[in-house]
Amino acid sequence: MCKFRHLLERHKLGKKLLSTVNGYLARNGIKISNGTIVDATIISAPSSTKNKDGKRDPEMHQTAKGKQWYFGMKAYVAVDSRHKLIHTVLVSAANVAACLALPHLLRGKETCVWGDQAYQGHSDVIQSVAPRARDCINRRYRWGKRVDEAVKAKNRNKSRVRAKIEHSIGVIKRVFGFQKVRYRGLAKNLHRLQVTAALANLFTVRRRLAT
Repeated sequence: MCKFRHLLERHKLGKKLLSTVNGYLARNGIKISNGTIVDATIISAPSSTKNKDGKRDPEMHQTAKGKQWYFGMKAYVAVDSRHKLIHTVLVSAANVAACLALPHLLRGKETCVWGDQAYQGHSDVIQSVAPRARDCINRRYRWGKRVDEAVKAKNRNKSRVRAKIEHSIGVIKRVFGFQKVRYRGLAKNLHRLQVTAALANLFTVRRRLAT
């Protein structure tokens, strides 16, 4: 298994594996739709310096989420809005703004793009990559004590679609155990994420494939 993993990494086959799995699913009638949902999740890395090098992984970083601090990387995931199939994954240090990944998560064929408020205010980016896409990113609706109920209601409707990506991320983290980084450096962990995304897609549609 270890030799197989090294072979995949050496030839950078993780991305190709994800593409191949999605091609196989398409040939079986489960095609990626033209709606894309984007999100990011933090993958923890060891923060201790009690290791061989005596220091933390320099490619990881710490960031605050709510009132909690985390050390590690961000995994960015883009799924189609119909089948919850992952079509693109990226990684960065945890302190990188999620919106910077947006143009790299889109396929260019989108007719609608969903995401949380971390991606708002980037309609121009969406239009530059996917000219036919509607911006369905959630908007800020609270300013101090004032709440814009109309925007809040629109966000609620958008979130019904956006929630689908939570299932895909949950499969990656809980079913396949990718809650913590296994390797040092972003490149190896990106490769692992690509392979895991391919497996997650097969897992998500396993019942349809069995019929």
